[in-house]
Amino acid sequence: MDENTKNYILAIGLSIIVLIGWQIFYAGPKIQEEQIRRKALEQAKTETGGPPKVGKIQPTESVASSRPGAVTVAKVRPREQVLKEAPRIVVDTKQLRGSISLKGGRIDDLVLKNYRETVDKNSPEVVLFSPSGSDKPYYAEYGWIGADPKIKVPGPDSVWQAETQGKLSPGNPVTLKWDNGSGLVFRRTIALDENFMFSIRQNVENKSAGAVILFPYALVSKQGKPEESGFYILHEGLVGVIGEEGLQEIGYDDALEDKLTSFKSVSGWLGITDKYWAAVLIPDQKKNYEARFTGNLDGGREYFQADYVLEGITVPKGASHEVSSHIYAGAKKAEIIDGYEERLGIEQFDLLIDWGWFYFITKPIFLLLNAIYKLVGNFGLAIMGVTVIIKLIFFPLNNKAYKSMSKMKMLQPEMARIKERYGDDRMKQQEAMMALYSKEKVNPMSGCVPILFQIPVFFGLYKVLYGTIEMRHAPFFGWIQDLSAPDPTSFVNLFGLLPFDVPQFLVVGVWPLLMGISMWVQMKLNPAPTDDLQKTLFAWMPVIFTFILAPFASGLVIYWTWNNILTIAQQSMIMRSQGVKIELWDNIKSSLPWSKSEAKD
Repeated sequence: MDENTKNYILAIGLSIIVLIGWQIFYAGPKIQEEQIRRKALEQAKTETGGPPKVGKIQPTESVASSRPGAVTVAKVRPREQVLKEAPRIVVDTKQLRGSISLKGGRIDDLVLKNYRETVDKNSPEVVLFSPSGSDKPYYAEYGWIGADPKIKVPGPDSVWQAETQGKLSPGNPVTLKWDNGSGLVFRRTIALDENFMFSIRQNVENKSAGAVILFPYALVSKQGKPEESGFYILHEGLVGVIGEEGLQEIGYDDALEDKLTSFKSVSGWLGITDKYWAAVLIPDQKKNYEARFTGNLDGGREYFQADYVLEGITVPKGASHEVSSHIYAGAKKAEIIDGYEERLGIEQFDLLIDWGWFYFITKPIFLLLNAIYKLVGNFGLAIMGVTVIIKLIFFPLNNKAYKSMSKMKMLQPEMARIKERYGDDRMKQQEAMMALYSKEKVNPMSGCVPILFQIPVFFGLYKVLYGTIEMRHAPFFGWIQDLSAPDPTSFVNLFGLLPFDVPQFLVVGVWPLLMGISMWVQMKLNPAPTDDLQKTLFAWMPVIFTFILAPFASGLVIYWTWNNILTIAQQSMIMRSQGVKIELWDNIKSSLPWSKSEAKD
């Protein structure tokens, strides 16, 4: 087997590792990291005797008690029915519609106007928040905890009064009021911008006979475990950047197992995220707070919550106090999130989008992709544009590699003579080969170097296509209506011409087939191996890759196909400039069945 063939086999092996082994190599460190985190958490609980305390009391137990109880089948009612059971203030913007319940003052009804459940434009809009008592409760709640349990504070069943008129919309905030009847008047002013950011101002006025100590809190609660789609590719569950503790990612299953995870911090954010949507609490970035992530299983129902409690404040008699915060509830759109991070000074808010371990590659690829999209108006064309730019970046490296490969082909007659001269003496063969490489200044491993450098780029593009909402339901041309989903066609039913459904493992569409063909053509640029086993391996490799890539996002397959085509053009150009014969057509012709029969005749 010549060195060039060995390099090619090694390159193919590396590609297989990228496509299949990545799950293993990515998941392994994640599991190990999680085990270390759990061990540290258990140790912290043992040393401190429980979660850290805020101020003079442990307020988080009171916060936990505000979580609704287990939802029984009898109590679950249709969402629209529950929405009618309490007075509400309408929410209406270009991005959101919904309402705020005056019972509890919760933000518990949000629908994303510009996003549908499927690519069908008539499919239902995506529902983010739903009230307690519905099938899938998910809401945000703000309030106060009294240092003295006798202090009457607003709770989930307290009915607020609207002091302002009209609906909540950009430029038209609403103010809610609740009087405890004992001298404390609570007000909550809610504002909403043109996107997904709510501003919350909580005010308490003390008209009682003495000073009171209160703890402001906020929570996001979700009932029922959603269907996850990440499988270690993408984080879904509880998430946050908690000051010096940094990024925290706790999956739904881990939250149920850990029960409670808590931190003390200044600055940061925390909440619940799914693949494309999130609800995130953003406390005052200059105040101390205790953050908690909790998961519980009660009555066969899962409960997840992210909450924080600020340090206690003392409100003297005749005085008032106000705290401000934000909550982001909506689509995880990168441009919007980056804007909030800059304008509001939210620490590492861009990590709400799971850019992965290759952040330094993934996010630049996305920014480049998005910039090209704004020019051409189609993400499929933008992917092709990014591919060309990546090719240009790696052009010097690829040029060097292909020139070395071309020289290797020119040396094949001399390499064959060396093998013939030394027969079975492998040591002598190797020494002679190395002397030849040194004399001709050829690196036999240079063909693998470009692939090694491009593996992180492949990861980055895969992450972008799979996890960013900009790719969701983004069409290309023809039958590709969602670049983040696999090619829906299949050769088995003649790409939809025959009226029957195809098993999932046989859904191999047009683009995966084009990818396989381009890979086959690329392989035919090189001389056919002399070894029968190698011939068989090379013959089946495009077929194997076709089936491996078929379930991947169609945008990724388009990238791979276009990359193959550009590689064929570049390699052919370099071979021609080096005076190496391009054996493409001869190799293709010799591989056809009828050419073999003609040769026998």
